[in-house]
Amino acid sequence: MRLTTKGRFAVTAMIDLALRQHSGPVTLAAISQRQNISLSYLEQLFGKLRRHELVDSVRGPGGGYTLARSARHMTVADLVFAVDEPLDATSCGGKENCDIGRNGQSGKCMTHDLWATLSRKMVEYLDSVTLQDLVDQQRMRQLRESTQARTKVPIVPVAADDEAKAKRLEPAAV
Repeated sequence: MRLTTKGRFAVTAMIDLALRQHSGPVTLAAISQRQNISLSYLEQLFGKLRRHELVDSVRGPGGGYTLARSARHMTVADLVFAVDEPLDATSCGGKENCDIGRNGQSGKCMTHDLWATLSRKMVEYLDSVTLQDLVDQQRMRQLRESTQARTKVPIVPVAADDEAKAKRLEPAAV
């Protein structure tokens, strides 16, 4: 039931692409370097994303990939399913043959409906989150981090005799 690296890397790479495509097509080599994902793995993933019409490829100098449609109209579920990532918590793959009885007949196990419901809820959730939502979250995170970096007060080492002077200059406690 775990989301494997295919799904995780596809979502990560698409966020990277969406963040940078305003400057033109984005190369897989650049995404590979920034996200520490193998270039050959990205090529496989982007082949699937292109076949599902989620990205467009631009050939030649200055080429790379762009989103095929607005990030607002792409969900995480679209990305995960495009790279063949199954989201099924049942042990039978949804086939309802997870319980083999004494007579050799198969049917649903006692917990099948629980896991099938979990699978539906996972898909519903991933279908409710757009690529744009993730891009906006990433931009806010980058903004917070850059603001924190600019407002940090540098720590200056204090010499022992400077510390003694500072203590003498402090107002006396009343």
